[in-house]
Amino acid sequence: MARERGVRNPISKAELERRWKLIRAAMAKKGIDSLVVQNDNKWLGGYLRYFCDIPGEHNYPKTVLFPLNEEMTMINSGGEPLPPSPPDWAIRGVKQRFGRPYFRTLNYTNEMDASIITQAIKSRGDKRVGVVGFGMMDAFFYTYLNQNLPGVEIIDFTDDIDYIKAIKSQEEMDLIRKACQCQDIICAAMPTIIRPGKYEYQLRGEIFDILLELGGEEALIMIGSASPGAQTGQFHPYYQNRQIKQGDQVLIMLEMNGPGGYWGEIARTWSLGEPPADLVKAFAAAKEAQRFAAGLLQPGVIPQTVVDAVNDFMVAKGYLADKRLMIHGQGYDLVERPGFQPGETMPLQTNMCLAVHPIALTPDFKTYAFCCDDYLLTENGAELLHKTPQEIITIPCFD
Repeated sequence: MARERGVRNPISKAELERRWKLIRAAMAKKGIDSLVVQNDNKWLGGYLRYFCDIPGEHNYPKTVLFPLNEEMTMINSGGEPLPPSPPDWAIRGVKQRFGRPYFRTLNYTNEMDASIITQAIKSRGDKRVGVVGFGMMDAFFYTYLNQNLPGVEIIDFTDDIDYIKAIKSQEEMDLIRKACQCQDIICAAMPTIIRPGKYEYQLRGEIFDILLELGGEEALIMIGSASPGAQTGQFHPYYQNRQIKQGDQVLIMLEMNGPGGYWGEIARTWSLGEPPADLVKAFAAAKEAQRFAAGLLQPGVIPQTVVDAVNDFMVAKGYLADKRLMIHGQGYDLVERPGFQPGETMPLQTNMCLAVHPIALTPDFKTYAFCCDDYLLTENGAELLHKTPQEIITIPCFD
């Protein structure tokens, strides 16, 4: 019998209700009548999915109004005569859906979704409205709300949601473990995929096919390859057009979400033949830095103190200080709080998932190594979630 249509890996209703209860308690504490949430992608669009288990996709904005005392209102791109999406069997906690033919490339349609949310807020008589994810909301939408809601106070409620969202439930932690397991399976398959003569973009295509079979949804797969003596770097898909040769080193970073849309990430280097000694040394330093950083991850720690300690550690070994985002939270977003860089105020707490990836880069920029893995912060410290060996993985090559 054919499987009936449905969401492939829905979150449980109990998990959604847990979130709604925490969010409404935070709203009540600050006198918020309703929240507005808008996202348009799965990579850095996790707020919407956190509220309703429906993701934004393909730069088509979805917006929800989340009231303190009733179910949500949702607006999607669409229009009559088709019914508004999502379909009935996919929605939970949503009382009303609207579909309108708005597209951000058709600027004259910009107010279609904003006008619906504005009218919903007016009809409810809300006086204090929170916005979740200001950076995710387009300028026209926010401007329209401000101009058409006189007497309504609009505040940034993102911090409050971030603190709730950063601490994972047991169900969320289980899904994060599954995401990491998917990545370990793909890493185990890499020696059968990486071959001289293939282009980097061909590797990406084969990797993504495996991810879909394992239940994942989206991926940012960064790949760099180089001959011995040159650093691989790590490149986004647009730049992945180098043909791999025998003797090359291939660095691959798998930033992928697994079943249910939870993200994880791992990075390793594969060598088609014996890797050069300077790269082996740099990778060992990067791995040591990751383990050093993981040892500092404890509840109550402020992220910047970890960054400073790891950079002192690496500079003492002769490598450059890492001024990128060295460590960051993960969940429904590829990158979420806490972020280990200047400006972060969120202290570490148990049940946070953290991607840890300090780099080892020599001052002459000739040698670059990278070891990335996910950790779960427990009461006893940071637990390494990936099982792939932390080493440069040699693939024998034969003429």
